[in-house]
Amino acid sequence: MSFDFTILDNLQRLRSPVMDNIMCFITHLADKGILFIALAVVLYYMPKTRKTGKYMAVALLISVLLCNLVLKNAVARLRPFEINSAVDVLISKPHDYSFPSGHTSASFAAAMALYLSGRKKCAIPAFALASLIGFSRMYLYVHFPTDVLGGAVTGILSAVLADFAIRKLDCKKRIHHGGKK
Repeated sequence: MSFDFTILDNLQRLRSPVMDNIMCFITHLADKGILFIALAVVLYYMPKTRKTGKYMAVALLISVLLCNLVLKNAVARLRPFEINSAVDVLISKPHDYSFPSGHTSASFAAAMALYLSGRKKCAIPAFALASLIGFSRMYLYVHFPTDVLGGAVTGILSAVLADFAIRKLDCKKRIHHGGKK
């Protein structure tokens, strides 16, 4: 825990009005996963990107279940600002538990879904955005570094599980339909 606070407290030295605005904007991109959910829906309804939309939607669903329903409640970790109230929190204080970071999990689930569905060139900026979102959560003092790392792992794992589930279901459909797609 002291390792986490050392990093968080050092990040507070970067604070400035410009950085505060940038980090608030970046973190809000992942609020409730709306951006990624909307992207999954749009991609799903475009024939050329339907597979990517399906991967992203399933990865996000697994991410929210794994992160928000299972891990947060199982670990029940307090947030940094709940332990150290001396730091001003620039966004609305989240009321759920800290580990893992849901914003980071959703971001990495979406990025990895892009990669696994074959959209490797799109995945590169998506991973960069996911990393920035994770960084913003630490900068804003709402998550520990280990929460962000846990969120990244949870998101990536969610997309890998989505890939496995989709491939398994697609294989069963092909077998059931006599090898036809």
